[in-house]
Amino acid sequence: MEINEEIRDREVRVIDADGSQLGVMSSRDALRRAEEKNLDLVKIAPQAVPPVCKILDYGKYRFEQQKREKENRKNQKVVDIKEIRLSLNIDTNDFNTKVNHAAKFLKNGDKVKVTIRFRGREMAHTELGLDVHKRFAAALPEAVVEKQPKLEGRSMIMFLNSAPNKN
Repeated sequence: MEINEEIRDREVRVIDADGSQLGVMSSRDALRRAEEKNLDLVKIAPQAVPPVCKILDYGKYRFEQQKREKENRKNQKVVDIKEIRLSLNIDTNDFNTKVNHAAKFLKNGDKVKVTIRFRGREMAHTELGLDVHKRFAAALPEAVVEKQPKLEGRSMIMFLNSAPNKN
């Protein structure tokens, strides 16, 4: 961001500190007006024709900007991907335990990666893995299948996400 003497444009559109338009003038005149008010001339829209500059207190402006950025970072939610591994011939109780873990992850706002690893001759029966994935997704009504089950090497992977809230 260019301020004061760094602004080399011949003509700029100037906005006063109170937000009123002062019109198009030379950058030298705009800088003189800013110095009369003991403020800075800051280029806020360099891509405009002519570029838009505003008369303001640059230190205060930077402080406000950093405060907004910090607030935005604080409100940002980081989504983790939790992995649940199943086997092709998983027992009912083990299956239910894994479903409960997945439900807990989804409730916390995380994505769930469901993986089935095929060992040895199980590769000949990948359709059984597809059935297990479908059964797992059906056991979680609050989940949305984000990425359908897909065979990658010896693993079949599916991604689940929590359903968006309907307010």
